[in-house]
Amino acid sequence: MATVDHLRGPRRIGGVELPPIDQVGFVVRSLDETTKRYARLFGPFAFMNSPLTGVLYRGAPSDVSLRIAYGTAGHLEMEFIEVLSGRSPHAEFLAAGREGIHHVRYRVPDCDATIAALAGEGLAPIWYHDMGFAKFAYLEHASRDGVLIELLEMAGAPPPGA
Repeated sequence: MATVDHLRGPRRIGGVELPPIDQVGFVVRSLDETTKRYARLFGPFAFMNSPLTGVLYRGAPSDVSLRIAYGTAGHLEMEFIEVLSGRSPHAEFLAAGREGIHHVRYRVPDCDATIAALAGEGLAPIWYHDMGFAKFAYLEHASRDGVLIELLEMAGAPPPGA
């Protein structure tokens, strides 16, 4: 009998097949405190500042500045995000009194086609940006309850495992 690797196998959202989750994203109030707390689990961390301009957030262009730390847990990238300024799903998450797991990411070959396919499952983009070399979107379910889905398309790079 064949076994299925549930950690690395494809995922389905309704009728849409997606590659394995490759990142879990957390939104935190203090990146310094969080990375100290989780250094033994997910470190060492790589840090970056991420100023983004003209990101479509809930249909309107927005500028945002984020401070991000990347760690790992096995094959998963662990992303920790601190909002420095601007309007974004991360800032909205914190304003709602939340902190912690925010999104899971799927690397896809075609971000726009995947967004269109997931629309039939009640998911719509609330944050979208095309940087030329990469395109990403955060999708939210119509119920507005639960973890967001991030789609990432990297130009010229196949998704992991492809």
